[in-house]
Amino acid sequence: MAKRSSTKKTCSSEPAKLTADPTAEEFAKLAWAIAHPARVQIVRLLIGREACVCGEIVNCLPLAQSTVSQHLKILKESGLIQGEVDGPKVCYCINPKQLEKLKSFVNGL
Repeated sequence: MAKRSSTKKTCSSEPAKLTADPTAEEFAKLAWAIAHPARVQIVRLLIGREACVCGEIVNCLPLAQSTVSQHLKILKESGLIQGEVDGPKVCYCINPKQLEKLKSFVNGL
């Protein structure tokens, strides 16, 4: 029988020193924005369109209007999407600059 070599890695007793990351907070905010499957679906829907009305988004998801509105609020607060009031409706679209930032952050991991 062949013997396995034991190459167990041990943790240092000293805590790891991390350098300050000025992008960490913004990355976390954008990551939180897409941390739910419904929000991922909304972002994918909006990427494929110039603009979208809230009612259209609700019709595309198996969720209540109030739930979709909450997800849209989170996405909007992150800056990943933008919304413009158009009478009684709100038109949403993707914010291309924030989407590119998110892609860049993920690629940099």
